[in-house]
Amino acid sequence: MPIYEYEHTEGSRVCPMKFEVNRPLNAPPLTVCPVCKKPVRRVYGGFYMPNHLQKVNVRAAKEAGFTVLKKSSKGEYEVHKPDRGI
Repeated sequence: MPIYEYEHTEGSRVCPMKFEVNRPLNAPPLTVCPVCKKPVRRVYGGFYMPNHLQKVNVRAAKEAGFTVLKKSSKGEYEVHKPDRGI
């Protein structure tokens, strides 16, 4: 389940100004705080992207079962056929 960040639109004595909550993807956004019932709005913040992940090369992607597409000069995508040296 993704983590969503919300902030209070009015002050709350009980809750912090911003909070995070795990919600299913198909759940509607919160409009009130689940604790103090004050109005809240969803905040779009950064996301975590680990630096230790390796870049995937064409051969590794094909070996993993992915179809690799390459953009042609006409702006269309076609199946990429890598050189033998890759």
